[in-house]
Amino acid sequence: MSELQPWLVDLQLFADDGGTGEKTEKATPRRRQEARRKGQVFKSTDLNAAIIMVAGTAAIYLSYPNMIQSLQDFTSLYLLERTSQDFTIQYTIELLREVLYLLAQLVLPIMATCFVAALLITYLQVGFIFSGEPLTPKLERLNPVQGFQRIFSKRALVELTKSLLKVVVTGWIVYSVIRKYYYIFPRFVDMELVATLQALALIIFEMAMKVGIFFIVIGVLDFIYQWYEHEKTLKMSKYDVKQEYKETEGDPVVKSRQRQIQREAAMRRMMAEVPKADVIITNPTHFAVALQYEVDAMEAPVVLAKGQDFMAARIREIASANGVMIVENPLLARTLYYSVEIGQTVPEELYHAVAEVLAFVYRQKKKVL
Repeated sequence: MSELQPWLVDLQLFADDGGTGEKTEKATPRRRQEARRKGQVFKSTDLNAAIIMVAGTAAIYLSYPNMIQSLQDFTSLYLLERTSQDFTIQYTIELLREVLYLLAQLVLPIMATCFVAALLITYLQVGFIFSGEPLTPKLERLNPVQGFQRIFSKRALVELTKSLLKVVVTGWIVYSVIRKYYYIFPRFVDMELVATLQALALIIFEMAMKVGIFFIVIGVLDFIYQWYEHEKTLKMSKYDVKQEYKETEGDPVVKSRQRQIQREAAMRRMMAEVPKADVIITNPTHFAVALQYEVDAMEAPVVLAKGQDFMAARIREIASANGVMIVENPLLARTLYYSVEIGQTVPEELYHAVAEVLAFVYRQKKKVL
């Protein structure tokens, strides 16, 4: 029964699912590859947004001292040192060029950080994939009934829950941080502008990081949910698995028939070799092994055919019809059957036992002659 168990598991894939088409089977590798080719992959946009937010906030905080210094230098240059210059077209062009250069210095590092973070988190979620399938227009998307179903679907409910949770927690974080630093706001009146900006930057950074960390937690949970929904979408019915198996491996009934034909052909070829044997070593009923030995052409005796039970009886029958001698040696017959394949020579450790049998056969043949 244990030998038949793997076949029972495979055959369950071809069982009838009652015509319901219920998708109960896990997606096959081919199904996953086909879905990926069509751009059907799962990812969490919330996790992407959270990582970009945290990375951008960190970049702004780290570059903040340089931003303040650059703005101070620019302000000093144009409000104190160049006040005597005439406001000409050339002066305006130079001013515009320096403003654009200053903005590039302030903004490009932050944009580059956000871009790298977005690229990295997207790659970690879905890897490298390029597909134009999602961009293909689909008429079913214009179906108002399906659109109405999407609005009131489980996915829409999840998105609504996430949005409400984000609003509530973000509001609570902002309130808690402002309450923490409430004492410092009245002092802004007596503080210098740079000190005020630094204090505000610290407060905003703390708010943004706490909100970002919370959004990352939401993103991780959303990633797990998206994975669950993706796996659910990829599930297949038993009929789908059966059809895919037919497409990739061929119809199991046809392949079984082909294997049967191949076995029958191999059996006929093997039986055709039995009349060429010098001796048939038997068990006497369960095993039969046909040996041939040509002194001038072979280094050792060769197994021409072997069989068990019905096959062994068939080999003995053909041997008897063609005058091939049959010798009973149960131990040697079993050993040859299990250790030597058809077409192989007898191993060295069995030379002595096989030589005794062949010598007996040759003596009998001489007596007959």
